[in-house]
Amino acid sequence: MHDIADLESRGLPGVFVASSEFVSAAESQSLALGFPSMQRVFVAHPIQDRTDDEMVALADEVFDRLLGCIVVDD
Repeated sequence: MHDIADLESRGLPGVFVASSEFVSAAESQSLALGFPSMQRVFVAHPIQDRTDDEMVALADEVFDRLLGCIVVDD
């Protein structure tokens, strides 16, 4: 989250990605960093034992949400 806060402080869009196990920790950390509205997307937990195909499926599942967090409509 520190990296995303750094990007945001420089005017660059960023989004934090983590598994659903870290929802409350992400909320606390974003508040502590002074970025309560930091964009974040959560995937199903756990991820460490997933196969490559399962990881691709997780990424496909959240891709549009991730893109929506960083794309600004003109």
